[in-house]
Amino acid sequence: MTSETSEKKPWRRAEILLILLAIASPLAFATWMTLLNNFAIDEVGYTGIEIGILQSLREVPGFLTFTVIFVLLALREQTFVIISLCLLGGGAAITGFFPTVYGLYFTTVVMSIGFHYFEAVHQSLSLQWLSKEEAPLVLGRIVAAASFASLVTFSMIYFAIDVFGLPLKWVYVLGGGAAFIIAIFCWLAFPRMPAGVEQHKHIVIRKRYWLYYALQFMSGARRQIFVVFAGFLMVERFNFDPATMALLFLANGVLTMITAPYVGRLIGRFGERKILIFEYIGLIIVFTGYAFAHTVWAGVTLYILDHLFFSMAIAMKTYFQKIADPADIASTAGVSLTISHIAAIVLPVGYGFLWVISPAAVFLSGAAMAGASLVLAMYVPRHPTRDNVSRPSPFRGALSRTKTASD
Repeated sequence: MTSETSEKKPWRRAEILLILLAIASPLAFATWMTLLNNFAIDEVGYTGIEIGILQSLREVPGFLTFTVIFVLLALREQTFVIISLCLLGGGAAITGFFPTVYGLYFTTVVMSIGFHYFEAVHQSLSLQWLSKEEAPLVLGRIVAAASFASLVTFSMIYFAIDVFGLPLKWVYVLGGGAAFIIAIFCWLAFPRMPAGVEQHKHIVIRKRYWLYYALQFMSGARRQIFVVFAGFLMVERFNFDPATMALLFLANGVLTMITAPYVGRLIGRFGERKILIFEYIGLIIVFTGYAFAHTVWAGVTLYILDHLFFSMAIAMKTYFQKIADPADIASTAGVSLTISHIAAIVLPVGYGFLWVISPAAVFLSGAAMAGASLVLAMYVPRHPTRDNVSRPSPFRGALSRTKTASD
């Protein structure tokens, strides 16, 4: 892009492109997710077993995101992120036209391929295009923008269904089609951004990233319980209809849009370690609460708190940015998503059968996973750098003090 063009269109910069892409993704995915349980139960006839199988199928593309590095041998990351967004939007748009058990499996896989590759490449571009100093704040803005898009989506769903009586099929078309249109706009309107450091074009797995990999694994396992069964709980136990689910997501979107930029500032002020510790303590409480929630308002409160903690995952991204070799970012973005989806392939099916026996046991296992994540967070150094990736023994000081006190 020439300097003259830059002066005429200063909005055509990397931060704006990242925000627009982040807005487009939830238009499709939030539509798919909000309507899923009602569509699956009311129109397709799913039980907990089928929904568990579907969610496991949905996570297969996430497990395969390490292959992103091979796609990048032929495509630029900026091109690939837009193609992925088109798949996400297109897959969501056609969901309502296949109201059968296997039809929903098919459209879910198409949507999921786009979603997971989009997430990997968007994360990679964010960490490459943003400096370490500006990353926490801008990533907070990106999360807030995505929450705003979710807010618009949930409002659209509520009015489309509750006010205008639109069939779910056409609501899927609206959400998925909007994401597809934004993808085309981003392709046509923005110049090709410089990549910065040349990225490795092979799979990168380094021993020094062990803590980041472990945090990603536990995050992926824990997230499945929220994504798959928290919403299912609201529909099955509390009989939420699509409009009510949209209102619940609407409340989540408003709160996340307000709080996400502050989370970015808090990470910059207090560091990744303290934010992650706070997140995991909160999640232990939330998942334990799910197990024993038997009133609508208890379930709603826990669901909103659960969603708010998601924005704190920014701390994992900025932690990795600080410890990583810049040339590793694209490959590791794909590898980390694969790691986070290892448990996701098995857990939804297993938990689907467990759900039939005891929903409380599903959520208590989530509390245990949050406890394991809390232990891992103790290993995050207060000031992570490429030469300071983890603490050798985060409990050494506490054990020493305990021993001294007992003596």
